[in-house]
Amino acid sequence: MKIEVVLLAGGVGSRMNSTLPKQFIEIDSVPVIIHTLLNFENNYRITGITIVCLKDYIELTKELCKKYNIKKVHSIVEGGQTGHDSCRNGVLSYKDKLGKDDFVIIHDAVRPILPQVTLNEMIDTAIEKGNACLAVPCYETVVCTDDGLSGDKEIDRNSFMRVQTPQMYNYELIKNLYLKAEEENLHNFVYANTLAIHYGTRIYFSHGFSGNYKITTPEDIVLYKALLNFSEDELAKK
Repeated sequence: MKIEVVLLAGGVGSRMNSTLPKQFIEIDSVPVIIHTLLNFENNYRITGITIVCLKDYIELTKELCKKYNIKKVHSIVEGGQTGHDSCRNGVLSYKDKLGKDDFVIIHDAVRPILPQVTLNEMIDTAIEKGNACLAVPCYETVVCTDDGLSGDKEIDRNSFMRVQTPQMYNYELIKNLYLKAEEENLHNFVYANTLAIHYGTRIYFSHGFSGNYKITTPEDIVLYKALLNFSEDELAKK
């Protein structure tokens, strides 16, 4: 059984106020994408990694992998017009390499905090159930709105989970779902889990954590630096 990773690194970082895409911004002198890659590089169950990247940054990504001795990255593919298309490109790049007993993990390059205990629990759940997504309960009050400015109906938050990446799927399952969406000319699923749900697949949850930040704004970098002071066990419980 192979467990491969599709790492999505196609964002442009428009909300970061930087000319450099956010996945290449350095934190403690190391690019964000390398912080993220090391989580998979250091996990003995991961067999390989494909990075989906902006065309103009493919060479830089290759140089960074070489510089930081990331050995599990075996391919870098160009992203698509949408996040869905980028993920599709990564998943379908394995079409002739993975089979019905193999799995693929999909993760955002700008979510650099991933404790090994969390990653391994997700892997165990996916192997048992066929898929697994990190998810956390919805602690905030949820109010229904029709205009984004006001609301008059509270929704039971116990009926909701906030889904994160990484997410892991049986390869045949997720490959066929992306092929089906391609046939139907659908290109705007936010994540693989929304694609799977659209086509009737039940999603299984694995314990996520509140420190699983997607670095999007300058404030997120400050939060990430603060979280570096915690151990992996402490992070997994947050």
